[in-house]
Amino acid sequence: MVIVMRPGVTEQEIEEIVQLLHETGLEAHISRGEFRTVIGVIGDDELVMQVPFQAYPAVEKVVPIMKPYKLASREFQSEATVVRVNGVQIGGGTFTVIAGPCSVESEEQVVEAARIARRAGARLFRGGAFKPRTSPYSFQGLGEEGLKLLERAREETGLPIVTELLDVRDLELVYRYADVLQVGARNMQNFLMLKELGGQDKPVLLKRGMSATVEEWLMAAEYILKEGNGKVILCERGIKTFETGTRNTLDISSVPQIKGLSHLPVIVDPSHATGVRDLVPPLCLAALAAGADGVMVEMHPRPREALCDGSQSLTPEGFEAMMGEITRMAGFLGLK
Repeated sequence: MVIVMRPGVTEQEIEEIVQLLHETGLEAHISRGEFRTVIGVIGDDELVMQVPFQAYPAVEKVVPIMKPYKLASREFQSEATVVRVNGVQIGGGTFTVIAGPCSVESEEQVVEAARIARRAGARLFRGGAFKPRTSPYSFQGLGEEGLKLLERAREETGLPIVTELLDVRDLELVYRYADVLQVGARNMQNFLMLKELGGQDKPVLLKRGMSATVEEWLMAAEYILKEGNGKVILCERGIKTFETGTRNTLDISSVPQIKGLSHLPVIVDPSHATGVRDLVPPLCLAALAAGADGVMVEMHPRPREALCDGSQSLTPEGFEAMMGEITRMAGFLGLK
């Protein structure tokens, strides 16, 4: 249920409703928009229905939320959420490009990649210090040393860092270095991790699970939102289907679907969706046309030498050419 407060409501009137909810054993989540303040009510439906909210003059109306995800829904917040990362905006009429290598390999590689990304127009830099690999014999990442190299890349370029948290036990360590904490597809339903991230004050990039429905994806976001962290970025990265021509199948339809269901920003990762370098640029343009708030792509200074996912990583020249196409199309669509 959402309680829509009247225009001009005072903080005292809001607190009165919040206190009422707490006394009834319900949770209150406040969303302040430009013109309206709404209070999301979480708890036992029978308790909710017994409270006479509309008897309070400050309450304009009460709207039931039928979806299982409450705080992530458009009913709870009609205005689109904008997530800001060190001055970089994701959502709200922008198209933000996040780029970098699959994994951090050396200082030379990561700093060079960050410089290339910034020069071509990327706004955030991605790189894996901890890598979840299908084979236990594959390169697993450099761990804390990799995080230190990402920090070095940020110092050199000013680009905020996006990196994956693989294990909740490493949260404190990764938090010290990252600007955006990424939850990988395999951890989308790691509910302990999601709850812990919900208690943090840094943005969380939540990838869709390989076999997850859109509703399951939004329910995973709900775990983070419920704990108080409203800075959630959704990332479509492809799902498992019967198709074998690509690693996964990019569900581009999820972008407008999410936009209709939720206020959270959504970006697309065509690199992991396809595993094919040549498919990344056209799918980035498709994401832009579909209404995504950005893309995250893999780019390596020398893909042939990459320790991880070289076949899907754009070359510097390919990344620069793609950025030119994105800039032209974004300008045509009136995006920043």
